[in-house]
Amino acid sequence: MKFFHLGCIAFSCFLAALPVQAVESAIHEFQKDKPITNQQCVSCHQQSQHQWQQSDHAKAMAIANKTSVLANFDNKQVEHYGQKAYFFIKDNEYQVTISYDDKTDTYPIKYTFGHFPLQQYLVETEQGKLQVLPFAWDSRSIEEGGQRWYHNYSHEEIRPEDRLHWRQPLQNWNGMCADCHSDGLERNYDTETNSFASQWDNINVGCLSCHGDMSEHEKSSTKRNVSADVTSAQHPTGQWLRSLDDKTAHWQGEKRNNTFMDGCFACHSLRAPLADGIKANKPFLDQFTPQLPSAPNYHADGQIKEEVYVYGSFLQSKMFAAGVNCLDCHDKHTMKLKIEGNGLCLQCHGAEVYNVKTHHQHEEASAGAQCVNCHMPTNRYMGVDDRRDHSFKIPRPDISQMIDSPNACTNCHDKKSNQWASENLKKWHGKPKTITSSKHSLIALNSGQAINLEDHLSLIADENLDVISRASAIQQLAYTTQTITSEILTPYLTHKEPLIRLSATTAATLLSPADKISILMPLLNDKYKAIRVAAALSLVDAKVSGKDQTTFISAFKELQLSNEISSWRGEGRMNQGINALQSGDVFAAEKAFKSTIVIEPYFETGYINLADLYRSLQKPAQVRSVLIKGMKNLPKSGAIKYSYGLHLVRQKTIDKAVSFFENSMSLSPTNSQYAYTYVLAMDGAGKSAEALNKLKFLIINYPDKDQLRELGLYLSQKLNSKADYDWFIAL
Repeated sequence: MKFFHLGCIAFSCFLAALPVQAVESAIHEFQKDKPITNQQCVSCHQQSQHQWQQSDHAKAMAIANKTSVLANFDNKQVEHYGQKAYFFIKDNEYQVTISYDDKTDTYPIKYTFGHFPLQQYLVETEQGKLQVLPFAWDSRSIEEGGQRWYHNYSHEEIRPEDRLHWRQPLQNWNGMCADCHSDGLERNYDTETNSFASQWDNINVGCLSCHGDMSEHEKSSTKRNVSADVTSAQHPTGQWLRSLDDKTAHWQGEKRNNTFMDGCFACHSLRAPLADGIKANKPFLDQFTPQLPSAPNYHADGQIKEEVYVYGSFLQSKMFAAGVNCLDCHDKHTMKLKIEGNGLCLQCHGAEVYNVKTHHQHEEASAGAQCVNCHMPTNRYMGVDDRRDHSFKIPRPDISQMIDSPNACTNCHDKKSNQWASENLKKWHGKPKTITSSKHSLIALNSGQAINLEDHLSLIADENLDVISRASAIQQLAYTTQTITSEILTPYLTHKEPLIRLSATTAATLLSPADKISILMPLLNDKYKAIRVAAALSLVDAKVSGKDQTTFISAFKELQLSNEISSWRGEGRMNQGINALQSGDVFAAEKAFKSTIVIEPYFETGYINLADLYRSLQKPAQVRSVLIKGMKNLPKSGAIKYSYGLHLVRQKTIDKAVSFFENSMSLSPTNSQYAYTYVLAMDGAGKSAEALNKLKFLIINYPDKDQLRELGLYLSQKLNSKADYDWFIAL
């Protein structure tokens, strides 16, 4: 998960505001010894630099000084659920005193982070480790509700034992944010000391991030070939054209090369890194494994839900399929929209068709007449940041009625129903398009509903669906079936689309061991690192033959590196432990799992994995010790209490386990497995009648009733209660 929006103040603009000595210390603390700077570009590309300085990229990060800091530090006290912060200026330095309960610390503000609609602030809590303060500055105007301090999680208490607390790894700049806010960033994380020695070339996002190292070009007297200018107005091999009979423009000319967008996606996506830092002009799948559209980050119909950025939504769109790229709408250096208002869309979409009341059904120049408000609705993140969905979907309140997803109509008309919106759209535009069977299956799958294997495979095979949705469906095959044949999976493992190959590689765990080896070995040499790493992960516990060992080891090292890159947080250490366990290295697995709960003491999965390892080694005392420590650190973790209940059952103290199962069920009220185990434990403790009555009360709370219903039928038969049996049959 990421937390931060692009922003800050241009590096070249604030140097003069600082004393020379202060500038040098601030730069060199994190700057590389021999940085590749933007200055090599500026002398020849002054107009481009001027445009770049207007961008959010230029304002991604800055040394905290009077030029860059937007917030009010005039002895301002703020408080949120007992967490207090006092912002002040002392000795010409911006500072904060922050406290929670009895712990109080004062830090200088080292850097600003972002600029609009919010600005955040970084402090150095340990040498080389920067953390993001929990209070941000709302930099919008007073009229918009801004010019105030507010907490990043305004509607909930984030206690020190929460993973989202500002001192924890998930709020760490080095790991979470740095690579997308500074040129040439390298995290340089040391797994043994749990420390960072992060360095950048430039403090913000400049020429290097998009164009790469131009040092040789600078030395050359010849011009660089710029034939790859991909803006729609100046493209050398074609352009968007619309004939008199066309509603929408079509690309005319040689097929566009849109691979440059991999550079955009590197930051504008939810993804896991495969290497330390980002290299320009390198394929996205050679540097990252992307999160594909599925629950809980997306709604069932593919709309954005959590903070997922642009990649996963844009790849679903008809725009992407038609060859539209980022620079058709965004200026290549300012990154601002090329045209404000509907004019942007009317570059390609006929005004006589779409910019008329008969289409949008709202008063001219009103909010409802703006294309983006219907086709790119916003979600609010970080309290004040409204971001648009780039899937460009048509509002479908009829689908919202089915799956409780949002739509643009009722987002604006919040007191109206989906039925009201559907009826009006039907009056204006006729009956909505019938959803294909594949779309139905995809929505059901993303909603957590069971679909049969035949429908699932038909969905994956439907080439009329966008590639990223098909890839997401492949990843979710495990929800439909526990095994699959190589004949079914082979076409996707050799597919021309790399996202399809990537997903098929992760789904290959459903194959038999023999099929898995024979079918995945070629993927260890795939063009893209993400696929090679996925293949190595699927083959970790396989018996790879001697002749293939060299190939496997090469890909496995890439897998290990990707885990090491993320080992500053619990998930990275956990994955290291799992891979070690699959490789048969119990000692390394134990070390990784133990370090997981050291670096992230509030990461519940760390305790559960370590306890499971000790259980497999028949060390019940260690199991108990780990889970008790987990319950102490995470008293609201239903998963740890459930695990401890299972431990007590294995120790044949089922009567003691019942209360832990009950507690886990209360803490995780949507998990029907916890309810099932709780009732079953009551039965095992000799309280069958009480268990049956409790089950009848609980079962109504869960949408997935099948397993609970079967348990009810069993208990009814056991107690010879026909009335109760009939009651469960009728459910």
